[in-house]
Amino acid sequence: MRSRVLAFLLALAALVASPATAQLPSGSSEALRESVERVRDDPSYLVQGEAIAARRVLAELYANRDFAPAWGSANAREELLRAVRDSAHDGLDPTDYHAAALERLRGEIEAGAAADVWLDYDLLQTDALARLLYHLIFGKLDPSEVSPHWNFYREVDRGDPARFLQKVIDAPSLYSTVENEKPQHEMYRELRGELARYRALREAGGWREIPPGPTLKPGMRDARVGALRARLAATGQLAEGAASGGDLTLYDAAVEAGVRAFQAQNGLDADGAVGAGTLAVLNLPIDARIAQIEVNLERARWLLHEVAPTFVVVNVAGFRVYYVRDNKLVWSARAQVGKPYRQTPIFRSVLSYLVLNPTWTVPPGIFANDILPAQKRDPGYLAKRGLVVVDAQGERVTAPIDWASVTPRNFRYMLRQEPGPDNALGRVKFMFPNQYSVYLHDTPSRALFEKSDRAFSSGCIRVDDPLELATLLLAGQPGWDRAAIDAAIAAGKTRTVTLQNKVPVLLSYWTAWVDRDGALQFRRDLYGRDEKVLAALRAPFKVHRRL
Repeated sequence: MRSRVLAFLLALAALVASPATAQLPSGSSEALRESVERVRDDPSYLVQGEAIAARRVLAELYANRDFAPAWGSANAREELLRAVRDSAHDGLDPTDYHAAALERLRGEIEAGAAADVWLDYDLLQTDALARLLYHLIFGKLDPSEVSPHWNFYREVDRGDPARFLQKVIDAPSLYSTVENEKPQHEMYRELRGELARYRALREAGGWREIPPGPTLKPGMRDARVGALRARLAATGQLAEGAASGGDLTLYDAAVEAGVRAFQAQNGLDADGAVGAGTLAVLNLPIDARIAQIEVNLERARWLLHEVAPTFVVVNVAGFRVYYVRDNKLVWSARAQVGKPYRQTPIFRSVLSYLVLNPTWTVPPGIFANDILPAQKRDPGYLAKRGLVVVDAQGERVTAPIDWASVTPRNFRYMLRQEPGPDNALGRVKFMFPNQYSVYLHDTPSRALFEKSDRAFSSGCIRVDDPLELATLLLAGQPGWDRAAIDAAIAAGKTRTVTLQNKVPVLLSYWTAWVDRDGALQFRRDLYGRDEKVLAALRAPFKVHRRL
């Protein structure tokens, strides 16, 4: 958290604004100085019943102005109110930005309020702007609270925070300036659009629950099919006419197509039948879906500012890996990720080299939890898996080992699996430095890619069609076209290939997003992280000590 707050203090910049004075009597600057000093020195001091978050920034801003009011422009005041109200469209809570107090004080001022109300209004507007910009630039929640391996921190250069705030206040359009501090990425805009659509759907009544019963299949007649039709029509998988005309009890081809589309949207097996699993997802309340979109808008504020033009990204919750080059998606494939009790960590690194025909050195955790117990049960287990014992120099150990007495602590060797068709890493692995021994790689367990829920690994990311990714990453690198890659693999020897152009790799976690076809996608919260993000979004504004 400390690094985020420091980044904000560096972020919140530019020119000293020309002093603009509000409609206040003489002597107001002295009264404002006293209020500002109380705000700065007393964390418990409230302004119109509201806590001030940006205490230090406010103190610097008003000192820069010789304690003249900062909000002399009626247009700026109105645009701030508009920005605060519209924060709801981003899944944020306008009450975090003094919304009710600002509306009330504006009314009092219009009715001829005294000077002290003007001063309080000025302070609250400045604090509201600081709070709103902070959330738009960094998010409301510190992501390391839900992702302990988080290292996506970025440099944000807005110069001196107090001068930046004043520049925003004095901008020709405060509202547009605030809008420009939101992520400008297409995914963020699309998620905002889906939030508006689902909220409108809620206002229109949402959808009714489909009663339980036996699996609904194509060709059946069932009284529940009418409710299924209405449910699919609500979210666009079925035309409105198909939900209200004809034989509503018939599970016809249109209903089957709608169910398949719904299942694809939610990462379910698209078999066209409504069993218990599909029914449970259909019956999720609309409030849960709205909350899921809001949670992922928060993730977008963490991740989608100033995205690099070329990168590899894994959506762990979506079981998919993507390669983006020059801001265009050029490749995507299914992925297998860590089991819920061996979660794939969420972090960023730089993909720097590939290994063809890799060996696999068993990580300590897998040795302790999986392989050692299996070897004790079956003395032939290592041989069956092609695992050999090696010393610290990588030399094979031929002396017999009393496995019954081995523990994870006293085992001074390592286990290695040689290259081959059964190697756990397959034919290629993609390496990026990290402390978790996590990387992307091929796998012999190819049948598992056909599963809709692909949490099978011990933390690494298994990639479908990995040789195509290798070909794309090595494109333009002399001597490493697809034919050369295939030949090197066929030779059977381990080869390390350093990338001339290293590529950022981002391990991310999205449970809602809009795909390249414009379709909203939902996935289950594989690692149970959405609830904590949502709780933080719903919680009152958290005052940061150094803001």
